[in-house]
Amino acid sequence: MLLLLYILLGILALVILLGVIAPKNYDVKRGIVIDRPVHETFRYLRLVKNQDYWSPWKLKDPDMKQTYTGTDGEVGFISHWEGNKDVGVGEQEIKSIVENDIINTELRFYKPWKSTSDGYLKVESVDNGKTNVIWGFSGKTPFPFSIFMMFFSMEKTVGKDFEEGLNKLKLTLEK
Repeated sequence: MLLLLYILLGILALVILLGVIAPKNYDVKRGIVIDRPVHETFRYLRLVKNQDYWSPWKLKDPDMKQTYTGTDGEVGFISHWEGNKDVGVGEQEIKSIVENDIINTELRFYKPWKSTSDGYLKVESVDNGKTNVIWGFSGKTPFPFSIFMMFFSMEKTVGKDFEEGLNKLKLTLEK
């Protein structure tokens, strides 16, 4: 009986230790240079519906159901989706727009798990009329999910999806 108590206390101590050292935030971003001027690139990116042409998640479920609220390209626009197990259920809302600079969104995931992240698409002018596009998102990881994040690389998993999407965006805009 005493041995069982020590084992349980050891497991509890391990969970507490992991909870203390586990990452509590995440921040993933990727960038790509596109051979288009900033104003053209930004005008395309501000329309959330255009993500259907380059988002890696649209490819994972081409039959996902999508509904929209508001005016695309304006603050308050919401894109809601319901898809297969690869894309889940959630929505993206445009929270702020700084013309020819950044589009900030809030991503709300409902299934397979609930979470909220801050997303953004940032553009920067580079030489000869080209644009550097930076796609990223960040958020907080609450306990006990923070322990899971010690064994799951958001950077690798989501970063790979961002790279795939940005490469497709480049192909789309440079046609």
